[in-house]
Amino acid sequence: MQMYSLMKQLFPICRSITGAGVRETLAILQAEHLSGLNITSVPSGTECLDWTVPPEWSISAARITDESGKTWVDFADNNLHLMGYSVPTDAWLTPAELDAHLYSLPDLPDAIPYVTSYYAPRWGFCVPHSLRERMRQHTGKFHAVIDSDLKDGALNYGELLIAGESNSEVLLSTYICHPSMANDNLSGPVAAVKLAKWLLERPRRLSYRVLFIPETIGSIVYLSRHLDALREHVVAGYVLTCCGDERTWSFLPSRRGDTLADRAARHVLKHMNVNVTEYSFLTRGSDERNWCSPLVDLPVASIMRSKYGTFPEYHTSMDDLSLVTPRGLMESFEAYRRCLEIFENNGVWTTACVGEPQLGKRGLYPTVSQVGSAEGRVRNIKNILSYCDGADLLTVADTIGVPFSECLEIVGVLEQAGLLARQNK
Repeated sequence: MQMYSLMKQLFPICRSITGAGVRETLAILQAEHLSGLNITSVPSGTECLDWTVPPEWSISAARITDESGKTWVDFADNNLHLMGYSVPTDAWLTPAELDAHLYSLPDLPDAIPYVTSYYAPRWGFCVPHSLRERMRQHTGKFHAVIDSDLKDGALNYGELLIAGESNSEVLLSTYICHPSMANDNLSGPVAAVKLAKWLLERPRRLSYRVLFIPETIGSIVYLSRHLDALREHVVAGYVLTCCGDERTWSFLPSRRGDTLADRAARHVLKHMNVNVTEYSFLTRGSDERNWCSPLVDLPVASIMRSKYGTFPEYHTSMDDLSLVTPRGLMESFEAYRRCLEIFENNGVWTTACVGEPQLGKRGLYPTVSQVGSAEGRVRNIKNILSYCDGADLLTVADTIGVPFSECLEIVGVLEQAGLLARQNK
C-alpha cells in the first residue's frame, strides 16, 4: 500500500512542466521519502540544445459562468478542466465564440480530456462532451475567467545519485509534469521512489541515477547539461511510466533493441509468465525519444502495464485512482527490481575444467544413476557449464531457458566448487 498511499497524496496537486505543483511534488518526495534528492532550478529562457526553457506558468483560478451567475465549469473541481499553460483571460462570449476554446471527447462523453499548449499562447477549457453539448444550446453569454500568470521563473527537476562500487550507472527516469492522472503518470514516480528506497538499503555494484523530470523538456534540459557523462557511464536504463493497472503488460525497447536493458526486461517478463505486448520503438512517445535519440543513443527501454496511448482512459479524467491498484504497482516494482538484480549480478564466468567435470565427487550429481537422475537441477548445472565460455550469464540463462536468479545461484555453487571462474568483477 505504500506506493498507492503516496499516489493518493500526490494526486490532487496541479502539475505542469513548470511551476508550484512540480516544486510541491519534489518537496514531498525529498522531505518524506528521499532525503538525498537534489532539486535543480533552470531559469526560463535558458537555451537547451534546440529548445528554450519556457516561462513559468501559475494558475490560481479558472471558471466559466453565465449571466445568472451559474457556474458551468470550475478549475477548482478538477485541474484537468483548464488547458495547461492557458494565458490570462476575462471575456464575455457567445456559446459559439466560447466553443472555439472548448475541448472534449465525443467518444468519451463523460470524460474531461487533458490538453496543453506549452509553446504557443492559447487559452481553453476541457469539459465532458455531454456538458459541451448543453453549453452549445445555451441562449445567453458566458463569462470565461482564467487567473493565470506566465512570467520568467524556473523549470525544476529532482535527481538522486545512489553511488555504488562502480562508476557505471543505471538511469531510472520518470516524469512529474502531469496533473491529476494516475497511471500516466503518478505510477512512474511512486515506483521510482520505491525502487530508490530498495537500492539504498542494499550493497550495490553499480551506481543509479534516478530522475524526476518534466516530460520532454526535462530530458532535453538534463541532456544539455550532462550528455557526456551519461554517454560515458550509463550501461542501462528505463523510463518508468504507466506502471499501475492490472490489465496487461507492455514492453517498449530501446532504439537499438538489443541493449542490456532490453535483454533484462525480456528475460524478466518471460519468466514472470505474463502475457506481454512488445511494441516497436516506432511507437515511442515519452522520454525514450530523447534518451535514445541518434546523437545520444543511451540504452533506455520501458516496462509498462497498459502502454500510454493504448488504454481508453489515457489523458483523461478517467485515469484516476480507481484505474491503478496496489497490486498493479507492486507487480511493476517487482519486474523492475528483478531487472536491477540482473544488472547487479550479471557477469562472465568460464569453465575451469577441461572436459566434463565429475560432479558426483563434489556432491552435485546423484551417486545412483537411473532414468531421470540427470534432469532438473542436474541438467541445469550441466547446461550452465556447457555455455560458460565467454558469454555473460544473462545470455546463458536465455540460452538454457532458466531464470537468471536460478542460474546465479548455481553459478555460485559451481564457483565455490572450483568449476567456474568469474572473468569480470
